Amino acid sequence: MRILLVDDDNRFADALTGALRRQCFEVSLAATGAAALAAPAADLVLLDMGLPDMDGVEVCRRLRSAGDVAIIAVTARGEERDRVIGLRSGADDYLVKPFGVAELRARIDAVMRRVRPAIRPVVTAGSIRIDVARHTVTTADGFPVTLTRKEFELLAALARQPGLVVSRERLLLEVWDSVWPGAHRTLDVHVATLRAKLGDTKVVQTIRGVGYRLVTDGEKDGARAASAAGDRASPPPAAHASPAKPLDESGGLPIGRPL
Repeated sequence: MRILLVDDDNRFADALTGALRRQCFEVSLAATGAAALAAPAADLVLLDMGLPDMDGVEVCRRLRSAGDVAIIAVTARGEERDRVIGLRSGADDYLVKPFGVAELRARIDAVMRRVRPAIRPVVTAGSIRIDVARHTVTTADGFPVTLTRKEFELLAALARQPGLVVSRERLLLEVWDSVWPGAHRTLDVHVATLRAKLGDTKVVQTIRGVGYRLVTDGEKDGARAASAAGDRASPPPAAHASPAKPLDESGGLPIGRPL
């Protein structure tokens, strides 16, 4: 998901950009209202209302009139009057500095659910059909797969972005609303249980050091086609090829070879 961060405080912007990118968001920056209005389209805008060249309220109004982009006002103006003006100018939510990344993540998720409720309601992965809106999971034969609430929420979080990597931290915040000591182990156990119940260990793919992704039917079909093409193009193995000798732990001479 593409996020445009509009803020003239470089230290704040750099810190927030790093935190968002660690959760696998694509983030671009704008330090002025003019730069924000000229920036490429984004899925969500984090807008500081106190910009050096333009009133944030006016920037918000122009962004809203230009399209349906989600907007969260991120500002130090915490008075009720300021919040009301920001929301009435077109912001979908209003967050007062300072704030935690977990709260921001929760607000991003809530806003995106409101503004994009119909994105990919049904996802097919292997023999599994996931209907996020109806809260159901079925096999190719139409048999239901029984999941616990947390297991379904985990699967739904992946199904909302099929084929894309969802970071471990993002999954924990979306499903459990927090990150705690031992949280990553809890996530791993739920993923293992989910794979077992789905009957397909390849549906949920582990991206080491990052998170997980849901492998869709389109990807599997493409992989099978590429594999078949590779098999046809590959030359037959050479006859009487000698087996490779194992290397020692240093990666140098084959084991047992005299010096």
